[in-house]
Amino acid sequence: MLNSERRRTPRFPFVAVAEITEKASGVEIVTQVSELSLYGCYIDHKNPFPAGTSVTVKIFSESEVFEATAKVLYAHPNLGMGLSYHELSLRSSGILRGWLARAETAEGKSRP
Repeated sequence: MLNSERRRTPRFPFVAVAEITEKASGVEIVTQVSELSLYGCYIDHKNPFPAGTSVTVKIFSESEVFEATAKVLYAHPNLGMGLSYHELSLRSSGILRGWLARAETAEGKSRP
């Protein structure tokens, strides 16, 4: 994983179904998100796409769907991949910000 000092914004635990489609081949995987931030997410998957791969990511949670184009920043074989969002609609941006606000509140409540 990337060192937290290099991240632009905090990353929060977030579990939701994710659908990742490789743009070049159309290969689609259905898996889950384990972490979420304003600029990217971490996807759990045993066979991640290689770093540099362009993908479309859809995340399904709370009857809402977030969608963005993204690039694989890094891949951990047998674990997952870190994605960086590139293009997303205003609607998806609003959904993402809502999820992050709720995740931040939940994290604050779980601290002693």
